[in-house]
Amino acid sequence: MRKNKLILILVFVCSLSVGCNMNEREDEKVDSQHEELSPVTFTYFNASRSGRSTHSNLTTIGKILEEQTGVNFKVDNLEGDIDTSIGVMIASGQYPDVISPDIAIDKLVKAEAFIPLNDLIDEHAPNLKKVYEPYIEQMTHEDGNIYYIPFGATHQGYVPSPDIDQGAFWIQRGVLREFGYPNINTLDQYFDLIEQYAMKFPEINGEDTIGFTALTYDWRFFAISNPPAHLAGYPNDGDVIVDMGTYRAEVYGNKDITKQYLAKLNEVNSKGLFDQEAFVATYDEYLAKITSGRVLGFFDYRWQVGQAFNSLSAAADDDRQYMALPIVFDETIKDQYLDPPSFIANRGIGITTSAKDPVRIIKFFDNLMKEENQKLVTWGIEGETYKVNDEGRYYRTKRQIALTAQKQYRDRFGFSIFEWNWPRGNGKFSDGNAWEPRRQPEVAMNSYSEKDKVLLDAYDLNVFADLFSKPEERPWFPAWSANIEQGSAAAIFQDHKQNLQRQWFPQMVLSEPDQFDSNWDAYVAEFNKLDYQSFEQLMNDFVQKRIEQSIFDQKDDR
Repeated sequence: MRKNKLILILVFVCSLSVGCNMNEREDEKVDSQHEELSPVTFTYFNASRSGRSTHSNLTTIGKILEEQTGVNFKVDNLEGDIDTSIGVMIASGQYPDVISPDIAIDKLVKAEAFIPLNDLIDEHAPNLKKVYEPYIEQMTHEDGNIYYIPFGATHQGYVPSPDIDQGAFWIQRGVLREFGYPNINTLDQYFDLIEQYAMKFPEINGEDTIGFTALTYDWRFFAISNPPAHLAGYPNDGDVIVDMGTYRAEVYGNKDITKQYLAKLNEVNSKGLFDQEAFVATYDEYLAKITSGRVLGFFDYRWQVGQAFNSLSAAADDDRQYMALPIVFDETIKDQYLDPPSFIANRGIGITTSAKDPVRIIKFFDNLMKEENQKLVTWGIEGETYKVNDEGRYYRTKRQIALTAQKQYRDRFGFSIFEWNWPRGNGKFSDGNAWEPRRQPEVAMNSYSEKDKVLLDAYDLNVFADLFSKPEERPWFPAWSANIEQGSAAAIFQDHKQNLQRQWFPQMVLSEPDQFDSNWDAYVAEFNKLDYQSFEQLMNDFVQKRIEQSIFDQKDDR
């Protein structure tokens, strides 16, 4: 009997002990959860955006993410020169917690400003790893470390944009309407039409008509140096074109395609159609000129002129708005303006050596990569910024399209902060909807005005991208995303090449026509003294490596 009582007592004591231990573990779990949700503010410097500083939790998206994680970011954008800003940080050895340094990213890697992310991703970021896993090899540096997370990992399929969001030769719609919406395919046809319109209408809105302008300011000089590649039937691979038969890359700054384009601009200038301020205007002055409605045509990438296009759209003068054309040198060339699927690994966001809590930051990134949060930062909130039809397809009403295009609303909601420059995917969500609203056909077609539809009908198009050829698969694309070490022969070539072109392009375009050939010969002689062979070798190594690493299986739903 005593033995049985002793057993009961022991069982009771043990049960109390287990209960206590369980309570202790629950307390530890609660403490851990409390720690993960306790409010914290990290600093983030974004070198790819300008504008005033702000806190992410002052936006709708940022507040939701703070409620999920307890994390807020003080976001500082670039003011002044990027090299100076990054240089000051490197010299001091003090950094924000997180940096997206844009073109200065190699400087920070070389300065060892970023911490390796490999273990943090493996241990704390399963959602991030799931989306980025196909690209891990491309993200990994030669020393085996991942120092930053690129943007836009294409997930579950490539979705082409229904509208033109990259490069094109743009022309005012009024020019096309005036001449009955003609088919314009070649460079000669393009400028012939501009010349005819400028002769008929030498003034627009009380000011002299500008036939053609060009963006040449600062690092944006590629807007005048890239067109020869596009005109010859290549996409934007930067300073090289890559032969689709041999997969060999070569520079084209000294090739006949560049001469042919500059010679055409020289001819256009001799007729008084080229903007005389193009080589001295700032970026803001360039945008203002396009917004004025005086410019009949130009080449540029849609993302560089979006601000001007939005202003023209708000003014509601359809004739002064622009249409993108896939212009080539001659009818035998197949245009390749539309970007093929790509992954740009030489830009990204990194956690610095000054970061107070790298684990908390990577956990925020991981939470951001959950599909519902990726929909939040790209589509927003159902009912407010998008709707869902009976088939489960996402779309935006005309009111929602107009609302989400407004800068003030985008800033307040958080699209301006979170839509890019953070870890994020691209392609399709698991339900088949496009990751980005701009790639969803239902959004594009619902955004068209009645005057848009007139233009589409005139050219027998469903969406504006239908005018352009389907992109060919290029596993290396874009070649300009190759990592070029600062101070290397390839980097020195790029610097000297741009300086040379800044010197000679204005002379070749603005000179008298009979001086063009001699100017070109002098330019090429100087170009050929540069070590472009080292640059080509680096590009070819990159192209071959990316072909070996290729994970793309291009599917075009158009």
